[in-house]
Amino acid sequence: MKKITLLLLVFAFCKVTAQKTTTEEITSEILKENRLVTIKLPPSYERNKDKKYPLLVLLDGDYLFDPFAGVISYTSYWDDLPEVLIVGISQTERDIDCESDPEAGLPFEKGEKFFDFIGQEVVPMMEKKYRISPFKIIAGHDVTAGFANFFLYKDNPLFNAYIILSPELPTEMETRIPARFSAVDKPIFYYLATADGDVGRLKNKIKVLNDNIKAVANTTFRYQFDEFMGESHYSLVPNAIPSALYHIFSSYQPITSAEFQKLTDKPSGYVQYLKDKYEMIERDLGVKMTVRLNDFKAIEAAIFKNSAFEEFRDLAEVAKKNYPKTILGEYYEALFYEKTGNIKKAVKIYTNSYNFEEIGGITKDFMLEKAEILKSEM
Repeated sequence: MKKITLLLLVFAFCKVTAQKTTTEEITSEILKENRLVTIKLPPSYERNKDKKYPLLVLLDGDYLFDPFAGVISYTSYWDDLPEVLIVGISQTERDIDCESDPEAGLPFEKGEKFFDFIGQEVVPMMEKKYRISPFKIIAGHDVTAGFANFFLYKDNPLFNAYIILSPELPTEMETRIPARFSAVDKPIFYYLATADGDVGRLKNKIKVLNDNIKAVANTTFRYQFDEFMGESHYSLVPNAIPSALYHIFSSYQPITSAEFQKLTDKPSGYVQYLKDKYEMIERDLGVKMTVRLNDFKAIEAAIFKNSAFEEFRDLAEVAKKNYPKTILGEYYEALFYEKTGNIKKAVKIYTNSYNFEEIGGITKDFMLEKAEILKSEM
């Protein structure tokens, strides 16, 4: 039932967002041929002219594009995951595209050219034509998943995140990838998936790769492995896509109930936690965003829960920076003075807030009522 629901969501959102999807033909100097790519722009792309978006490069774009686009459309609609700009590469001869030398275990002949096509033509074209953030993801399935791993062999990998679905691993890749993780000095997100019904020869090497990765002590890479029970080499894909995206973009999500509980176990530092969370989103994911109102409410609740009222002053500064024309910053500044005993100052701020826009249920009438209540208590 879960799988059916997921697939319905995927195809429903693909249908809704189809008008934002285009197919282009790239004349490749490297491949000496034309190659089709399918591009999907985020819903906010045209109305938000300053925003940049993470780039997702899909190998096997002929059949992976719609499942990925559907999940991203659904999750970004609820602001659970960020909007992503997607480019899917058509591969009618995928085995030839991904050819590797059986002895050296490296891209070979057409495979070497296809590797350069991705790094030297597709990604630069996307960066030139569209507003791309520094954060880039690549994804593939079986032979293309194994091929995507080749980008990790570089000293400075082109991609920041890898979604590797039931990969067919070239020679020695199950030992070379963990060795690369031991040496990497920047955040790399890596997702690996198989299933209990996966192809036996693939699953055996995937299990070895997983064991070797888990033995790596370096903490600069973020790793998740899934083995889906009751699934096959093909049915694992629609299950793995949301799991992979939530792994890669875990820091993007709003403050959860579990996160809030852990946060309030500490006596202070709530506003700093909020600042650090959004700085990490920008640093690791290349997504610059306004602090969510729900996250402000979570920090407000944490301050009240532990009576850390001094932090309302810092929260007011964050609010004024993120929502400068609204009443939010005035509300938190007034709360600071109210809860730390300067009632006269609090009344003045509550009263003067009529110059600002209402936001998130904080109205001018509410602020004036707060002022009147405090006046009656003076």
